[in-house]
Amino acid sequence: MGKLQSKISFRTAKYRADGSVEEMGPTRAVQQHGPMHTDTVTSVAALQPDLCVSGGRDKSVAVCSWRSGAVLRRFIGHEREVTKVTSALDSNRVFSASRDKTVMMWELHGTSGPSQHFPGHELVVTGLAVSPDASQLCTGSRDNTVRKWDIETGECLGRAAISRNLVTHLCWVPGEPYFIQTSEDKTIRLWDSRELQVAHAFPAKRHIQTWCDASPDGRYCLSSSGGSAGEGGEATLWDLRQTRSRVREYKGHFQTTTSCVFLPRGPALAPSIATSSCDSTVKVWDQDTGGRG
Repeated sequence: MGKLQSKISFRTAKYRADGSVEEMGPTRAVQQHGPMHTDTVTSVAALQPDLCVSGGRDKSVAVCSWRSGAVLRRFIGHEREVTKVTSALDSNRVFSASRDKTVMMWELHGTSGPSQHFPGHELVVTGLAVSPDASQLCTGSRDNTVRKWDIETGECLGRAAISRNLVTHLCWVPGEPYFIQTSEDKTIRLWDSRELQVAHAFPAKRHIQTWCDASPDGRYCLSSSGGSAGEGGEATLWDLRQTRSRVREYKGHFQTTTSCVFLPRGPALAPSIATSSCDSTVKVWDQDTGGRG
């Protein structure tokens, strides 16, 4: 479990739309680090600007430095595989969901044990979203329910059930009392966390929806689709404002697109998104044109 570092020098290439390849020359050496987990890593999320948190099939939650690769904390408490991890922005608290049907909260600078439990789901917990003020947690499960929790007390503040709503992912809309949810019923739902009611359901897609993300400005939502043999596998951009319409699709993966995220935008960079897929690729897209970077 110790840290292993090695330096690898490699060349990068720019792949053009016409199929040609332009060599870009050698890049600076990069660091590789030893494993943070003893089995498959199932989820990863940003914790602070220089930290990330991950969950694994080994039932553990690890906090790691982006810069050094060092594992700073390891939390063990779940009885089965950790399915999702998340945290509030710039928070010292980490949340993990598991196949043991529970959610736990961990303190970055606290003891090694969980500081709060959130039991109640009847099946594996597959979605976590923390409110911007870090006061509330929303969870989703394969038991067809979403739940709202008081973070300080662990009390369940609400429960909503929708038939066949097997939750696959949750994310909070920045600056809003809303969170987004994807499901195996092929639907993306926008929830009002105040009453725990569906504020809007986007038109159902052709395939299972696997992941969702909200843009930093709260204007857009991304969802990713299941697929196989070149059918499906797209990511979809939705407008969260008044029209709440489909804006664009990003097609190019040949298998299920497992996750999708809005990328941080630099001063001179066009807004971009990234997608990952079971076809063993990660693709970066121009958000506004749908072109691949």
